[in-house]
Amino acid sequence: MGQLDHKVAIVTGASRGIGKAIAETFAREGASVVICGRKQDTLNAVAEEFKALSGKVVPTACHVGRPEELQKLVASANEQFGRIDIVVNNAATNIAQGPAIEMDEGQFDKMIDLNLKSVFRMCKLVVPGMMQRGSGSIINIASIAGLFPQFHGMLYSLTKAALIMMTKSLAQELGPSGVRVNAIAPGLIQTHLSEYYWKDEDRWSQMLKVQPIKHLGQPAEIAGVALMLASDAGSYMTGQTIVVDGGRTLSSM
Repeated sequence: MGQLDHKVAIVTGASRGIGKAIAETFAREGASVVICGRKQDTLNAVAEEFKALSGKVVPTACHVGRPEELQKLVASANEQFGRIDIVVNNAATNIAQGPAIEMDEGQFDKMIDLNLKSVFRMCKLVVPGMMQRGSGSIINIASIAGLFPQFHGMLYSLTKAALIMMTKSLAQELGPSGVRVNAIAPGLIQTHLSEYYWKDEDRWSQMLKVQPIKHLGQPAEIAGVALMLASDAGSYMTGQTIVVDGGRTLSSM
């Protein structure tokens, strides 16, 4: 038996990177997983790749920054499976790197909309059903940039910091109804979103000097933590932000 047998999950930003690794892990553990991203053909390819896993994988195109598409995503999942037990809010962007005073309001608004408001909207759509059933797990993918400022990444840092506080606030409110809300704060993980940092050997070698675990983080290493939070193994955890960064943020370093 899998740890997520008979569970239904939605994973956003699941066409690659961390989201894809989480979706694969959940499906391997028996969950029915609705994967979403902006391109249907890419999602279809992921679903085909995962077809041998024990859980069903349903590819559904959805731009999380568009409320009407989120509504359709959740409605479709409920119609097909009757409920949603787990949501992983993974989709995010980092379009605004550079000096803070050079950022404009358009970049600010887009970062807020994609990295923060999409999570708020998703929660408003799925939480009532979870509360009615008395159970549910929401997992928000934050970042160590939400705990410590990312140089030339003010907008990314502030959205992830706000996401961490949203996680805590929701956990406090929803816990009595049986809904758990937690966050994962990855360090540098080998994904498309973070390639600016790890593709440059000099930049990566400088970062590695202050990281006790001497390898570049992999999406599967985040997926394992997400599985714990989604399953009964995390039944006594809520409102937490789990740092998975190879030790990079240790103060002694």
